Amino acid sequence: MAEARPGPRERMVFSAAQLIRRQGVAATGMREVAAHADAPRGSLQHYFPGGKEQLVNEAVQWAGRYAGKRIARFLAGLDEPTPSGLFAAMAAQWTDEYAADGFAAGCPVAAATVDCATSADATRRAAAAAFTAWRAPLAAALTDLGVPAGRAESLATLMISTLEGAILLARAEQDTAPLTTAVRELGPLLDAARS
Repeated sequence: MAEARPGPRERMVFSAAQLIRRQGVAATGMREVAAHADAPRGSLQHYFPGGKEQLVNEAVQWAGRYAGKRIARFLAGLDEPTPSGLFAAMAAQWTDEYAADGFAAGCPVAAATVDCATSADATRRAAAAAFTAWRAPLAAALTDLGVPAGRAESLATLMISTLEGAILLARAEQDTAPLTTAVRELGPLLDAARS
C-alpha cells in the first residue's frame, strides 16, 4: 500500500525548512517555497495567514521536532549504545550529507536564529523552542545511557552546541574535519559522565 503524500501545508513547512537550511531566511521567498513544495501559490495565504514569519516559525519548529525524533533512530542504529556513539551518529548524519551533496546546507534552526534573533522575536522564540525539542529527548537518551540526570541536560546542550559549531566550521572550510574532531574530542568526556 502506497503511503499518502503529505498535504500542501506540510509540504510547504518541509520545503521552507529545506530552503532556509541552504540559503537562510532572508533569501527564502514565499513563492519559492510554494514552487519547491509543488503547492498552489494561493495556498500560502490560506495556510499561513501570518505570512512568511508564520511559515518560518513553523519550519523551525518542525526542524526541532525532527532533530528530537532522530535521537531514537540514532540509538537504534548503534550496536553498543553509548553517549559517544550517539554523538558520533549525530555528526555522521552531517558528514554523510556533506560527502554526498557538498556543503551547501546547514541547520535551519541555526540559520533562522542568525537571520532573525534580533529582528523577529516570534522566530527567536520558535528557534529556542526548537532547540528545546531537540535537547529534551537527547538529555533523556543520555540518562537512559547511564548519565546522571543532573548532568544529562547540560551535556545535551554541550553536544548540540558542539555539533552546530562543527557544522558551521565544516561549511566555512568545505571540510568535514571539524565534525570528526568534535566526535574524537567530545566522545571521551561524554562516556566518562556515565555513573
